[in-house]
Amino acid sequence: MSATRAPALKLPSTDGTTFDLAAARGAFVVVFFYPKDNTPGCTTEAAGFRDHHEAFVKAGATIVGVSRDSLKSHASFREKLGLPFHLLSDGDEVACTAWGVMKMKNMYGKQVRGIERSTFVIDADGAIAREWRGVKVPGHVDEVLALVSSLK
Repeated sequence: MSATRAPALKLPSTDGTTFDLAAARGAFVVVFFYPKDNTPGCTTEAAGFRDHHEAFVKAGATIVGVSRDSLKSHASFREKLGLPFHLLSDGDEVACTAWGVMKMKNMYGKQVRGIERSTFVIDADGAIAREWRGVKVPGHVDEVLALVSSLK
């Protein structure tokens, strides 16, 4: 069985650098795409990754969150929640499109184009070890952590 190579991911980060997934080879990377900073589901999801961050690090994984929000919005969201990992800004939707997470969604009875909440675990060789699409937040972070821990 051949592994699917993760698409390129090279975006500005809240640490002031450009995060490049290719440069992260040799370690596991958890990439979670989320619709919008400071919204209920996204806040709960980011807080879940925050609360389990130490366990992810012990399992050898780096976490990054990606949305279309600006770096300024990300910095505020990160500070407000005390997130120990960085957020990447994809305002031009280049990565969101490459990763196939842009979808038409129903919001208050209207069709809107937005990010489908999705998480990817990338292995040390840069292949997708597992992906979750259309994520439901409750229990999700525990499931991702269980997988990462089993791959160690």
